Amino acid sequence: MNILIILGEVIFLIVFFFLINWSIGIILKRVTKSSWLQGKTASITFLHRSISRILFLLSVVLCLVLIAINGMVIYRGGNVQEFQLNLIRSLPDKFWINVFTASWKTVSLLMLVKFSIPPLSRGINRVCNYAKKIDQIKANDESVESFFKTLKRIIIHSIWLSSAILCAKFVYLPEVVSNYIYLILKIYITVTIGLLIVKAVATIVDTLDALSLKYSSSDNLLNLYERLRHLIPLLKKCLEYVLYVGIVNLVVPEIEPIAWISSFTPTIVQIIGVFFISNVLIEVVYFILDEFYIKTTDANDSQRQKRLTLIPLIRSFAKYFVYFTGGVTILKLIGIDPAPILAGAGIVGIAVGLGAQNLINDVVCGFLILFENYYLVGDYVEAGKMEERSVEGVVEAIELRTTHIRHPDGQLQIIRNGDIGSIINFSKQYIYARVEVSVSYNSNLDHVYSVVKKVGQQLKVHEQDVIEPTRVAGIEHFGENNILLLTLTKVKPGKHLHIQRVLRKILKDTFSQEEIEICGFSKN
Repeated sequence: MNILIILGEVIFLIVFFFLINWSIGIILKRVTKSSWLQGKTASITFLHRSISRILFLLSVVLCLVLIAINGMVIYRGGNVQEFQLNLIRSLPDKFWINVFTASWKTVSLLMLVKFSIPPLSRGINRVCNYAKKIDQIKANDESVESFFKTLKRIIIHSIWLSSAILCAKFVYLPEVVSNYIYLILKIYITVTIGLLIVKAVATIVDTLDALSLKYSSSDNLLNLYERLRHLIPLLKKCLEYVLYVGIVNLVVPEIEPIAWISSFTPTIVQIIGVFFISNVLIEVVYFILDEFYIKTTDANDSQRQKRLTLIPLIRSFAKYFVYFTGGVTILKLIGIDPAPILAGAGIVGIAVGLGAQNLINDVVCGFLILFENYYLVGDYVEAGKMEERSVEGVVEAIELRTTHIRHPDGQLQIIRNGDIGSIINFSKQYIYARVEVSVSYNSNLDHVYSVVKKVGQQLKVHEQDVIEPTRVAGIEHFGENNILLLTLTKVKPGKHLHIQRVLRKILKDTFSQEEIEICGFSKN
């Protein structure tokens, strides 16, 4: 009989630990399916194996202890059943009352949670379906469903963890067990709320994308969203960093040697916020400049051209000002007074300025070019010092140190503002398209002049850039076998190259029809 009792108790311990290991395995499998732990399957499997080994070792130790104690009783000639009954009777009645009360509370709580979760889940599903229908937008249905699915999982897991904390208190487990479960709950809620915020951002983005496609115009705020949309990855990254800082703030205070680190977490979050807000402010400034400075309808071509020239400079100043303000704010957040640093930077700036005269010269010349209105973005210019190679083309950008000029052949020429030298601007008010025509000495010049005049009238009709018809300025040069005639066509600024090419073709075709011998074309 004693052997059967011992065998039954050993089997009970083995089954009990087997059930615990099985329950932990089910919980870890469900945790593995969570989106925020995808890719961590190997780590969770290793954790499960480690827990299984610990439980196995503990069950073996308890079984050996049980066999040893009962073996001692049998060795002394006692009865195992009587020994265990006497041991149970020696326990006070209060102990059994507490065990019964704790068991009743634990079972009642777990049953309440078990039966409360299904209707709660159905309620969340109804809210999800209502949210998908109310906005009448199909494009965000998937993200809305993902958001509510994550929300449901967070609520359910949080309820179970909270129940575990209460059960630990019901059965009078050591306080450290409740504290660790509570810490796990805090970490879980922090992580999942961060993920929930990411899901909410994705839902908002999908909704705004659909609305912007449907209703976006220059008259509503959806146009601003289009300009700020590329900051969404930065927002997600900042939220991710804030989430990491939040986890550190929850875990580190529980570890006494490094608990002091948690005092810096609010400052880190503020620094992340300053960085993100700085980027948003820069984009808002860009948006305001584009919408209210460039796209104004009451500006003429000259004013618009000047604004296009100033916009890059204003953008640069705005960007550096926002970054400077953000840097000063961050210094204050970490407890550093920026005043001595700025004063030292001023002294260093003076010293550097004395050794960087070319840089200062370029910047000063850049301001003079802008305020003296030498040329603007879009002007066709020829610039450079006489003793050096000159550049020519359309001005694409005027920066503080350099000017970008696009050559007619396509090359981008970058010249320092201090090296601009003399400037020939072909885009002020008007310019003459010069085309030189060589005709033979046998040609009737009166007839040639008449044909050129006719061609000039035809050109003015078909080309909007022509201000006055083409005229013959006179004989430019007597050659050995030809006479060089100069024609001038008054055109809009910067359009002379195009008109020159068009005029040459028309003159070639017309001279061929009129049987005027062409000895050649040339251009100064």
